[in-house]
Amino acid sequence: MRGTTRVKWIAGVGMLALAATACGGDSDSGGGGGAPSGYYTASSTEPQNLLQPANANETGGFYPLSMLFRGLYTYDAKTGETVSAMAESMDSPDNVTWTVKLKTGWTFHNGEPVNAKSFVDAWNWGALSTSKQLNSTWFQPIVGYDQVHPAEGNPTAQTMSGLKVVDDTTFTIQLTHPISSFKAQMGYTPFMPLPQEFYKDPEKYGAAPIGNGPFQLDTANGGWDRKKSITVKRFDNYQGADKAKSDGVRLVFYTTYDAAYTALRDNKLDVIDQIPVSAVGNFQKDLGNRAIVQPQLSIQKIGFPLYDAGWGTPGAAKVRQGLSMAIDRDGITKALYKGMEQPAVDWLAPGVPGQMDICGETCKYDPAKAKQLIAEGGGIPGGKLTIATNADGPHKEWVTAVCNSINQALGSTACEPKLYAEFSVAREEITNKKMTGAYRTGWKADYPFPDNFLNDIYRTGAASNDSGYSNANFDNLAKQAQGATDEAQALKLWQDAEKQMVQDLPSIPLWYYVTKAGSSTKVSNVSFDVFGNPEFTEVTVNK
Repeated sequence: MRGTTRVKWIAGVGMLALAATACGGDSDSGGGGGAPSGYYTASSTEPQNLLQPANANETGGFYPLSMLFRGLYTYDAKTGETVSAMAESMDSPDNVTWTVKLKTGWTFHNGEPVNAKSFVDAWNWGALSTSKQLNSTWFQPIVGYDQVHPAEGNPTAQTMSGLKVVDDTTFTIQLTHPISSFKAQMGYTPFMPLPQEFYKDPEKYGAAPIGNGPFQLDTANGGWDRKKSITVKRFDNYQGADKAKSDGVRLVFYTTYDAAYTALRDNKLDVIDQIPVSAVGNFQKDLGNRAIVQPQLSIQKIGFPLYDAGWGTPGAAKVRQGLSMAIDRDGITKALYKGMEQPAVDWLAPGVPGQMDICGETCKYDPAKAKQLIAEGGGIPGGKLTIATNADGPHKEWVTAVCNSINQALGSTACEPKLYAEFSVAREEITNKKMTGAYRTGWKADYPFPDNFLNDIYRTGAASNDSGYSNANFDNLAKQAQGATDEAQALKLWQDAEKQMVQDLPSIPLWYYVTKAGSSTKVSNVSFDVFGNPEFTEVTVNK
């Protein structure tokens, strides 16, 4: 079965500066970027951090990691359901104690066998506070996390007591509380195994990772050429079912979406994962049967720095509610996206269990009510709303449209875009909680359950809780929902948690993404999974 792991924060293919020599001319076979014969090219973005599996929660890091690594499970491209990768089985009688049995014969790209220790050591290192990994809190439910990653001070242990190696092919996991979706999380990158070579020099490894996936870093053809591209080649000893059908892939970083689309249209780029706003109206005509349009499990939002004095006050919730009601979602999606994107009515995405209209009137355009709520909340902090976005992605247009809608509704010029030159720079500011105004934020599912859209972003202290949102009622409902063994009960609890979010509005839901992508004439079998990610292993280069 086909599948791939997931992505987190969406760059909007926030593509970075590409030297002219890197994007000029056709390759011998299969696309631009000077890729070797038998390889194809795909658009991507410079990784925010080193390529360590527990340290990427954005598109630029996820794409190469998803090609270089496989974990216990991956996901069916069409349904999002878990598909076995390295796991022979993963069972639990109570969703607390889990026993994992591994398949044999798998190796890392350097020939080292992948065994139970490869997983346990990697998870322990990823959880350790001194490792400073972005996704460390994904290990928080494991017994002993508090010792390796205390809220304050140095760790009192180097390993989590809830992880035990039984033998080469078996390890056990003890959680602090039941999590019914824990198995479904196992395809996400923080849970990938690591070779012993990693621990000799994690920083050096992060620049040239050794994985166990269908592709390996192609150092002979550039490897990770900073700010330009990442090149990988097929790993012939790969043991998974989703073997690469090409010789390799070059992920290319362009200065803009428009430049990438032009390259694709001119057969100098082979796969683009999103179409720029300027081409949405005509890309299907331009590309014909090479155009791809399909739903995906993702959402566009505006986030707020609730840690900021202005945005963290009790009254600011009313201001955020008012701003939400000042946004004409229907008009913007029709004008910019020709009606392909659908206005959001909650924080999930269509196709995720439990998704329904929770936001209600708060997500409906109502200028009069918007003015009233903003006034009741004490006005926009500082009298000016900026919405930060990266200029190298296809977001300036819609952020400008949102500001225009807000200004028209309020009869003011209070809102304006704040542009960052590069996606990675914007993400650094957001990750390090240095924002003073609003910012655009998109989310692609890691696994098709409500907790990925809610718990993993809005729980107090969660790895991707960039806003600093904290609400005891939400946290309690999330914990109950995760532990519920009855799906209907779990979905009801998640809906109650979303109702709390409507009151607090830590972010404003805007619309649901649709995959708008395309390919060159030099490749075939180009497809995208339900999460909106290219199926890199499926693409074939035409002879």
